[in-house]
Amino acid sequence: MNLLVLYYSVHGHTAELARQIARGVEEVEGAQAWLRTVPKLTPATAPAEAQVPDSGSPYVTLDDLRQCDGLALGSPTRFGNMAAPLKGFLDGTGELWLSGTLAGKPACVFTSTGSLHGGQESTLLSMMVPLLHHGMLLLGLPYTEAALSRTRTGGTPYGASHWAGMNNSQALSDDEKQLCRALGTRLARTAQKLKTSS
Repeated sequence: MNLLVLYYSVHGHTAELARQIARGVEEVEGAQAWLRTVPKLTPATAPAEAQVPDSGSPYVTLDDLRQCDGLALGSPTRFGNMAAPLKGFLDGTGELWLSGTLAGKPACVFTSTGSLHGGQESTLLSMMVPLLHHGMLLLGLPYTEAALSRTRTGGTPYGASHWAGMNNSQALSDDEKQLCRALGTRLARTAQKLKTSS
C-alpha cells in the first residue's frame, strides 16, 4: 500500500512535516510513504528547473497520483493560501479528474507558516478544495489526539501545521511532530480499510 506525501517547501519546515507524516504512515504494517515535491515556478524568461532536483524528494508525476492509495498534501502558507507551485501542479491534474482516478481515496493536508495567526487553517482549507473536486475522502485530526489540545504552536483539527516563526528559526515542537505522525498513521489505516473493503 503506497501513500503519497506531496509537498512544496522553501525553508525546509514543510519538508520536515512531510517526513514526520511519512514516519506515521510507515508505522502501519504494509504501508509505504512516497515523498514527492514540485519544482519552483520560474518566469518565462528564466531557465526552467532541472528535471531532477539537486537534493531532497523527487518531483511528483501524475503516475504517482494514479498509483497511490492515499495522499497527504502540504504547502507553506502564502497569504492564507497554498503556494503557487503546488497549486500549479494541481491545476494540471484535469485528466485525473475526468477519469475519477482519485475518487474514493483518502487524503489529508498540512502546512507551515511564519506567523502564529498567518492563515494556517485557511491554507489547509484551500488545499482541501481541489481534493474535494477530485472526490477524495478528507481526513482531519480528531481531538482524541491529546497533543491537539496541548499544543502551543501548530496543530489544527483540519490537519497538521507548524509555526516556524517570523525568521523561520523554530524547529517542529514535540506536539507538532506527534500530530504529524498521528495524521500519517490515520491516513494509512484509512487507506488500508478502504482497500480491504473494496
